[in-house]
Amino acid sequence: MPFGDLDAALANARKLLEERAYPAALAQAQEIRKQFPGEGRAAFIGAVAKNRLGKHKGALKDLRRLAKGAPQAAPILHELGLALRANGKLGEATAAFKRAVQANPKLAAAWQALGELLSERGDDEGAEAAFRQQMAASGQHPGLREAVRLVAEGKLGMAEGILRDYLHRWPTDVNAIRLLADIALQLEAFDDAVALLRRCVELAPDYAQARNNYANALSKTGNFKAALREIDLLERLEPRNLSHPVLAASVLVNVGAYEQAIARYERVLKQAPGHARLQMSYGHALKTLGRQADSIAAYRRAVEAEPNLGEAWWNLANLKTFRFDERDIDAMQGLVEREELAARDQFHLGFALGKALEDAGDMDGAFAAYARGNAIKRAQSGYDVEGNSAMTAELMASCTRRRFDERRGWGHPAPDPIFIVGLPRSGSTLLEQILASHSQVDGTMELPYIPQIVRRLAGRRNPSGESKYPAALWELTAEQCRALGQEFLDAARIQRGEAPFFIDKLPNNFAHVGLVHLMLPNARIIDARRHPM
Repeated sequence: MPFGDLDAALANARKLLEERAYPAALAQAQEIRKQFPGEGRAAFIGAVAKNRLGKHKGALKDLRRLAKGAPQAAPILHELGLALRANGKLGEATAAFKRAVQANPKLAAAWQALGELLSERGDDEGAEAAFRQQMAASGQHPGLREAVRLVAEGKLGMAEGILRDYLHRWPTDVNAIRLLADIALQLEAFDDAVALLRRCVELAPDYAQARNNYANALSKTGNFKAALREIDLLERLEPRNLSHPVLAASVLVNVGAYEQAIARYERVLKQAPGHARLQMSYGHALKTLGRQADSIAAYRRAVEAEPNLGEAWWNLANLKTFRFDERDIDAMQGLVEREELAARDQFHLGFALGKALEDAGDMDGAFAAYARGNAIKRAQSGYDVEGNSAMTAELMASCTRRRFDERRGWGHPAPDPIFIVGLPRSGSTLLEQILASHSQVDGTMELPYIPQIVRRLAGRRNPSGESKYPAALWELTAEQCRALGQEFLDAARIQRGEAPFFIDKLPNNFAHVGLVHLMLPNARIIDARRHPM
């Protein structure tokens, strides 16, 4: 082939690729390389064609060589990631995609591939960040790119305004709808997120990531049955995607189906044993079933996979009877002073180290570690003492006997629920165990449904917004109170057995006994208290 024809031959090979004529593109690339053995462009076209034809081993060999010669070439790194993924080398594939987007942050296809792979490996947080970047890289509208940037910076209110304006003009853009739903989830506006994501999957039924988000949002609202239906569909659509069974396992934990959840975790961990947070979730489920030795082993694997993960150390400490050895203490002391660690890791490490030093008899060191952990935790918690006091005073002033007398007979008459309320460590768990040992009573767990109803009645978009609760209680009609009672009973059905009574032992429901009495006037409420000493 004359040198003058090289560019024409390469252009033809690229055209064949674009037309998906992969066998012809591969043949053309191979012909070029016979004449020009060192021609890297032809080698790349040939490797892409091999990838598309399923000849992934040959593609991988070619792409490794090309990437070695051009370590900053984003298209080569992207294609290398695809070949590695197809060959089952998921860790290397993740690294290749990350290098590709680092070399060219505007390479939308690489962001998309990275997001898909992270999702498959159960890293939902990383996947969401990658998908947002993919949207910014591929989006033509500057407002959409700006919204992605604002979400990444945590400026959710500003991003929400831009997205709502954008969707007013382009109401069927499913990527924008999903991003708006992501904001709603972060603001804990779960009903809004459900509505947005339902619309998203109606517009794009095969949009797996949106359907996964939809299942997650459904579970946040306590609609566990619907969430599991969506996940079942996803697992049939994408059987290799680990994100779906991970989400299913978390939903199964929420409904008390721990054995099924453990089976899911074990299946996923066979494929991703180094996933630290997944090992933690697995450990939690094992601990709940009393399999303490197995839970310790799972938490240990989480620490080994990600030593900086403070929560994994704290999970070991929180087993109460577990004892750290000297190597553990040395490791935590080395980690706790590292300023680059996230605040969440720092305070968990502080608490774990405090427990370890306390057990070792070093009380001064333990107090110092606890104090440091508490200081970091307090700065992160956003707890508003004055706001909490004001809310309590308003509840006390608002929930008068006269108001309840005026509404006598309202709400759902079912006597099924038994609410155990009180401050943490007041003995509520012991009370539940005593009651649940009776054949007529089902023990469930700390159910999320009363706080969800409160959040909806409060009507605020974020924690700092103005709340309509508890004033909203006295605007409810008799029909609405009965409907709320029915909603609670329906939601709790998935956690109950066949006994006529069941327990909700969420301690913080003590603040909402007025709401409970309005919607379920025949429910029992047990206030667990113990002497402060």
